[in-house]
Amino acid sequence: MVVATERYAMQVLKISEADRFFSAAKLFFAYGLGNALYFPLAVGGTSILCPGPPSPQNVYSIIERHRPTLFFSMPSNFAALLDHRRDGGEFDLSSVRLAVSAGEALPAVLCDRFTKRFGFDVLDGIGSTEALHIFISNSPGDVRHGSCGRLVPGYEAKILDERGHPVPQGEIGTLWLKSDASCAAYWNRHERTKQTIHGDWLCTGDQFYQDKDGYYWFTGRTDDMLKVSGVWVSPVEIENVLLEHEAVAEVAVVAQQDQHGLTKPVAWVVLRAGFAADSHMAATLLDFVVARLPAFKRPRKFEFVSELPRTATGKIRRFKLRQSITTPTKT
Repeated sequence: MVVATERYAMQVLKISEADRFFSAAKLFFAYGLGNALYFPLAVGGTSILCPGPPSPQNVYSIIERHRPTLFFSMPSNFAALLDHRRDGGEFDLSSVRLAVSAGEALPAVLCDRFTKRFGFDVLDGIGSTEALHIFISNSPGDVRHGSCGRLVPGYEAKILDERGHPVPQGEIGTLWLKSDASCAAYWNRHERTKQTIHGDWLCTGDQFYQDKDGYYWFTGRTDDMLKVSGVWVSPVEIENVLLEHEAVAEVAVVAQQDQHGLTKPVAWVVLRAGFAADSHMAATLLDFVVARLPAFKRPRKFEFVSELPRTATGKIRRFKLRQSITTPTKT
């Protein structure tokens, strides 16, 4: 907790006694534990705790009433907040100096829309329970939308291929982390410990590439990557394109086997109010993707749903989507 606080909260967020912390992520989530407990305790700040669900109504009400200076949430919650409006004026978020997103990668379009609407930066970052909190992050005044940012001071990282060799800059590989905040082992899970922890290094299982400026770009979990036409495809890349369409509120892309046993991308889409989930919409979204990505990356099918299955911490349960068998809407 001391390492995570000193290296991330103090050096990146510049927390102080004057800050008021409000986290939509609950205390049972490693991310929320730092945001709402040991970060404010470390500097004598104030923690605002919400016992109810982080619905847009609740979040906006708490921010307007209790005036936090730091707001921590997840991409799905930022999307819900953007979709929620009230008659008679905008919500007052003027007390917030910074927002932070983690749990999943924050799409560039969501980050850009939120900043334009409310006037403050959303700092996307990535952490893990094994490393306790965020170890790669955007910084105030240094935000590159769509990226997870740069390495937090005091941490080391490397991106390796399947054989354990460093990948060239710009190529995708598995992210490994070295940190004094990392755990020593999984409790009573010896095999899992051997798979994940190798000496001082932690295998995150996340697929990343690093650009020439040192920013890290998340492309998916190792088991979420798709190999289509012999080429590795990032579901995040397809999702980010679809989120640029005005009709799309949320989307998750997963692999599905076609009639020949070949892997093809399938997009599960939650539409915004006022848009019809029909074959015309599927064709429209397909054209939208094909105009922006190579043809082999296009979804072979669109499934329209009212909501995506999520964990208690807000992450999409992709395995649930992979297990679902439905009738194709668009092939």
